[in-house]
Amino acid sequence: MPGGVYAALSGLQTRTERLDRIAEDISNAQTPGYKGDRTTTIAADRPTFTDSLSAAVDVVLSKAKSDFREGVVSASGRDLDFAIQGHGFFQIQTPGGLRYTRSGHFTKAPDGTITTTGGEPVLGEDGNPLILPPGGTVSYASDGTISVGSTTVGRPAVMTFKNLGQLIREDGVRFKAPDTLTPEPATDSVVKPKMIEESNVLPQERMAQLVGASRSFDSLQRGISVLLNDIDGRAITELGRR
Repeated sequence: MPGGVYAALSGLQTRTERLDRIAEDISNAQTPGYKGDRTTTIAADRPTFTDSLSAAVDVVLSKAKSDFREGVVSASGRDLDFAIQGHGFFQIQTPGGLRYTRSGHFTKAPDGTITTTGGEPVLGEDGNPLILPPGGTVSYASDGTISVGSTTVGRPAVMTFKNLGQLIREDGVRFKAPDTLTPEPATDSVVKPKMIEESNVLPQERMAQLVGASRSFDSLQRGISVLLNDIDGRAITELGRR
């Protein structure tokens, strides 16, 4: 197979992966706290070829990097919606350990525990789950501290990291910190009750990227067709005449 076809095939695979990632971002454009991905292409040596062959280089996507720029914060009017103004993440308890999210769209479990929509308890600054006692009116201080009647429940913990690039996305809005990354309280951030941070994905920007990637995919597909069908076909025809 010609080396150009190998390069074009690697390009097709790269475009397919990029289309999938763009589609994932577009599908989460309305998900509170969602952070889009940024990627680029890099060269990758194919180990089964010698370095002297240009055909030994493929094009692949680099590791996706989450874009942690803040999304627009807007009023929701919902009692268990919270937004972080500034850097940081809400800390939640999962069966796999501590996880971190910017999505403050919370709910209440039957026992009063404030949880994510997936049922993971939201932790307060003392490291324990925030639990609303029965009865009484829920109120909030300006810094996001929750009270029920005269009982202070606490404030959602907001943690930050020195190197956000090391965070590992587990799903759309949830991140895991590797063992080498230590969470620290985000002392310069404020929790805003009855507010929600919107996704930082700009649909119009992603749609433009989607069109560009689709056109590039089509061009590579046509190029492979020319290389495999037209050029090889002509070569066979010419050889047959000799």
